[in-house]
Amino acid sequence: MAMTDPIADMLTRIRNAGKANFSTVDIPGSAIKTEIARVLMEEGYIRNYKFIEDGKQGILRVYLKYEDNDQQQPVLRLLKRISKPSRRVYVKAKDIHSVYNGTGVAILSTSKGIMTEKKAKKELVGGEIICNIW
Repeated sequence: MAMTDPIADMLTRIRNAGKANFSTVDIPGSAIKTEIARVLMEEGYIRNYKFIEDGKQGILRVYLKYEDNDQQQPVLRLLKRISKPSRRVYVKAKDIHSVYNGTGVAILSTSKGIMTEKKAKKELVGGEIICNIW
């Protein structure tokens, strides 16, 4: 059976790996997933990521980050998919709102690439809201 929402699958794998206290999680690779991982790393929600070539689709390895490195509480509290294949959610630059009063981050797909809501507001571009993270 074909996967209908690979981004939701990525977010679910990261969420489940954090709850299971794994240090890494492997995800089938793609360009958009790599960009989402880049934003997660820049915002401090994961330690690192690596794209591994395997001669096929590739594997995106995400290194999870925990508070105080004690493997108890993951830094990523909640990942919520907003725009889905069945219901796309777009927002104009002036209508972008912060997530949890600025404590969370929204990841947007814009004409200038994948970026956070703060960067999209700064560059005055709107786009599709991929997910909210806090």
